[in-house]
Amino acid sequence: MKTLAINKRASFDYELLDHYEAGLVLLGHEVKSVKTGHLSLKGSYVTVKGNELCLTNAFIPPYPFAGKLPHYDPTRSRGLLLKKSEIRSLIGKIRVQGLTLVPLRVYTRRRLLKLEFAVGKGKKSFDKRHSIAKRDDTRRIQRTLREAG
Repeated sequence: MKTLAINKRASFDYELLDHYEAGLVLLGHEVKSVKTGHLSLKGSYVTVKGNELCLTNAFIPPYPFAGKLPHYDPTRSRGLLLKKSEIRSLIGKIRVQGLTLVPLRVYTRRRLLKLEFAVGKGKKSFDKRHSIAKRDDTRRIQRTLREAG
């Protein structure tokens, strides 16, 4: 599994509860662009449209060797492929106040592109400060262990 894109802000802005994996519905030139590493999940999120889930606001630039692509929108909504039972359970979790679906990373599994996303609950500013303090403490501990050993 080769990781193609990571959403670095996801674990900082959200408390991640359950992780899921979904296939992506992409056009041919988008697949080539993503596999060459041209994808940004910054500011993207998963939305519900009817009984489907969509990846919204993910930036995939046009593949440079695809020729002219008139009317191509790099931030268009792209469908996610999940089982109906998973979609229903996720829609139920979203309706609970404060929960959202956060894309974490895009990777390849064999020749397919997959999106890992999680059900997340937004962190407050004091939770973020706690996360930063915890990360700094672990770094300090690791540094002292390296220096002592």
